Amino acid sequence: MRHDITPGERRVVLLAASMGAFLTPFMAASLNLAVPGIGRTFGMSAVLLGWVPSAYLLAAAVSLIPFGKVADLVGRKKIFNWGSLVYAAASTAAIFAGSTAVFLAARVFQGIGGAMMMGTGLAMLTSVYPPQERGRVLGINVSFTYLGLSLGPVVGGALTHHWGWRSVFAANAAVGFVLVGLVAWKLKGEEWTGEVRERFDYPGALLMGAGLAALMLGLGRLPAPGGFGLVLGAAVLLLLFVFREKKAPAPLLDTDLFRGNRPFVLSNLAALINYSATTAVGFLLSLYLQYVKGLSPQTAGLILLAQPAMMVLFSPLAGRLSDRIEPRIPASAGMGILTAGVLFLAGLGPATPMGVVIGTLVVLGFGFALFSSPNTNAVMGAAGRNAAGVASAVLGTMRLTGQMISMGFVTLVFALRIGRVPITPEVHPAFLAASRIIFISCAAICLAGVFASLARGTIHVDHRLENVKEDS
Repeated sequence: MRHDITPGERRVVLLAASMGAFLTPFMAASLNLAVPGIGRTFGMSAVLLGWVPSAYLLAAAVSLIPFGKVADLVGRKKIFNWGSLVYAAASTAAIFAGSTAVFLAARVFQGIGGAMMMGTGLAMLTSVYPPQERGRVLGINVSFTYLGLSLGPVVGGALTHHWGWRSVFAANAAVGFVLVGLVAWKLKGEEWTGEVRERFDYPGALLMGAGLAALMLGLGRLPAPGGFGLVLGAAVLLLLFVFREKKAPAPLLDTDLFRGNRPFVLSNLAALINYSATTAVGFLLSLYLQYVKGLSPQTAGLILLAQPAMMVLFSPLAGRLSDRIEPRIPASAGMGILTAGVLFLAGLGPATPMGVVIGTLVVLGFGFALFSSPNTNAVMGAAGRNAAGVASAVLGTMRLTGQMISMGFVTLVFALRIGRVPITPEVHPAFLAASRIIFISCAAICLAGVFASLARGTIHVDHRLENVKEDS
């Protein structure tokens, strides 16, 4: 850690990390409103539409831990800035895509750039802020994530309505290039690396990447036999990755982070469960509002704003709360609220009043806010500063893997209940039936997450020792 960093430099790091935290959820939320337009442009089926978000998620999940490790070795600021540049360039490429293949390739590179930012932003904050301020700063950072989610539906809906879906990528490219300039101009010299120098684990990175790729491709092809084969292959590759990391002299993922560290393990598990259960919600509601309710992208975006607006308002408060009481209390309460909200969405139909939809989104937003900041504080506090990059990447990988599983499940249910056809009025009943299955399943997963969150035990952040201890 750099001990002579000025308050002004800390604020620049916070701004840069928060802008990075803003960009990727802003893209996801705004893209949800643009998906129908993208589908019409490229003639995509309902199943192929699922790959619009999934291509990004897969690339980011594969890249996140490797780039978190590289950031610890060569410099977190350097990887963060290169990630901003890759993200902005890929967004620019998507604007000019003339085919499905080119567009999805741009989404893959967006995912790589996003992973480079996500794997380093939290680590940079942990490097420059003392532990007693960590919850407050992480709460601010998370609130920018939810600000991206808040503005995404509104801005994305308006851009898509007036100028088409390509304008959404133009907005993302512009913010990305501004972020590149900010870091290059204001943060010079300091890289915030870990103290230990070691080689990069290329075999481990290959096994992990191949395993995650096989998992996502397999989920997308179920229930075909080839899908089951890919999922089985993914399980084998990921097990080999775990065995490799236990014996590797310089592992990509230090298994000591998990060994005997129940708060770290269960906090990451809670994040995985949370995102597995909730990512599909925004995607399905965007399709529901535009296809079943017949709303414009702009109007649908204004309605979807209700959820992230609550997250922006309450995330900093939840972060500060987790500095004062054990994080599992607000995080578990938030997961319980999410369970109730997602289960309620299973009753959506053509005649559901819009006030009911908005009210449910408000409840979901409050639940998200209570869960996310305290859970992030618990993960980063349990890791230690030298492993901050990898810990940040592990948490990000849990988030992305959860999102990937959620969208893979959507693709599977769509394939079984709708088929590989566009979503037209004739298939609206099948779409609603598929959505009902997904919401009920996601509520059950959320309920399991409540128990995972509670099981982490009582966590105390010791500001003098800068670690997390668990009561026996």
